[in-house]
Amino acid sequence: MQPSQSPDSPFDFIVVGAGSAGCTLANRLTASGRYKVLVLEAGGRDDWIWFHIPVGYLYAMGNPRADWCFKTEPEEGLNGRALNYPRGKVIGGCSAINGMIYMRGQAADYDHWRQLGNPGWGWDDVLPTFIKSEHREGAPDPKHGKGGEWRVERQRLSWKILDVFRQAAGEQGIPPVDDFNAGDNEGVGYFEVNQRKGVRWSAARAFLKPALKRPNLTLWTHAQVLRLIVEGGRVTGAEIRHQGQVRTVRVGREVILSAGAVNSPHLLQLSGIGDPELLRGHGVEVVHALPGVGENLQDHLQLRLIFGVEGLPTLNITANKLLGRIGMGLQYAAFRRGPMTMAPSQLGAFAKSSPEHATANVEYHVQPLSLDRFGEPLHSYPAFTASVCNLRPQSRGHVRLKSADPTQAPAIQPRYLTAEADRRVAVDAIRLTRRIVLESRAFAPYRPKELMPGPSYASDEELVHAAGQIGTTIFHPVSTCRMGDDPMAVVDARLRLRGMPGLRVADASIMPTITSGNTNAPTIMIAEKAAEMILEDAAGYA
Repeated sequence: MQPSQSPDSPFDFIVVGAGSAGCTLANRLTASGRYKVLVLEAGGRDDWIWFHIPVGYLYAMGNPRADWCFKTEPEEGLNGRALNYPRGKVIGGCSAINGMIYMRGQAADYDHWRQLGNPGWGWDDVLPTFIKSEHREGAPDPKHGKGGEWRVERQRLSWKILDVFRQAAGEQGIPPVDDFNAGDNEGVGYFEVNQRKGVRWSAARAFLKPALKRPNLTLWTHAQVLRLIVEGGRVTGAEIRHQGQVRTVRVGREVILSAGAVNSPHLLQLSGIGDPELLRGHGVEVVHALPGVGENLQDHLQLRLIFGVEGLPTLNITANKLLGRIGMGLQYAAFRRGPMTMAPSQLGAFAKSSPEHATANVEYHVQPLSLDRFGEPLHSYPAFTASVCNLRPQSRGHVRLKSADPTQAPAIQPRYLTAEADRRVAVDAIRLTRRIVLESRAFAPYRPKELMPGPSYASDEELVHAAGQIGTTIFHPVSTCRMGDDPMAVVDARLRLRGMPGLRVADASIMPTITSGNTNAPTIMIAEKAAEMILEDAAGYA
């Protein structure tokens, strides 16, 4: 039972984090005008041009103005490498710096969540919630929305090399598809993106900014939450650093933690909620023992294969010429079209890496360009990238605090490729990619040549090593505060923290298992469902 509102609090709800989930919650919780909501965002406003021009992710990732600039610990499965781990630090969160790809995942993902003991989270349950948010370009469709805040549009560009890849994938049994979001995403086609006429459409633009016109919504930027306040076995507020001062803000009903799959578990641990042994080891008083906090980290590891081609234009050549860059800028300024509208990946494909998989288990992100790593110059020769990721990895990692100091980043350990099943998928995925590019008639006229990892990697053992060399995150961390009814679950099916009232978690961290595709759209859906549950409970105990 929810207690009545505390008389000494000016806010009914506090939302921690103005990312994709937090922006959605801010909008939905204030819509009736009945409840006062405070949103706390550690980053700033999205008042930088590169938050809005789609290719701006190249400048935002790794920039403290936009990114928490996390790094993983050295990864055994990546041959000892540590990776940069971008997470948005600005209103809109990751939706302000991500790849803009709209992808729900597969119906079976959500039916599996329900089967794990989470009623109300099956595909038939979540589909209406996806539809509610959506405003999709094109003709009306019963599986898609019109009139929602979340813009979904076709990309405003085309590349012959991507069409060639699509044809080649068809030769290898991957059929063309126009809609990846109807429940079964197997096939190859162009991604749909969260843009409005060539401009990034972040969660801040879609949900938060319209809601800020309401007098019952307050947003504090540059307000970092240091810890949650627990009194009498209940979360009653948060201690924050804002405008150079540390202060406590109280809540009347609930705190909703929407800080993401890294920061949400880290903040719980800093507040004394988590594995007692871990907390005591860092001098944090144990307030509530919950051993699953920060565990079960899952992420999509992409293997970036690069192929050189002849006689096919790629962005490498255009972008490395002054006139080419001027032309791209003019095309965008005049028409909001062309390479400056590009999501990081334009063509997608979902396929089975081997026949024993019942549904597509790998995803391709294909780009008409190549570079050693994001943030570095494009190669000077014509080439393209075919990244492939295992959609349902079995490897499990963690996010754990390193110190009681809230300004110190946590230890992020995805443990990529530590599961034998993941190594098997990596080997099969590289071989499938080679068949698509090197053995299909569609590519033959363009004399494709594998540049990375290179043809010298041939045996299973060599390909596992190659995967460790070319693998990198595709920025989809989830499941560190997972939903369930077992001892390692962190929240229940209504997203309430298990064993402690006054707090819910509503972001990608609550996913029991990772979805089969990009994770931003599912995060919006999670926030929508969370808002419905919060308002239902508030109405029942007003």
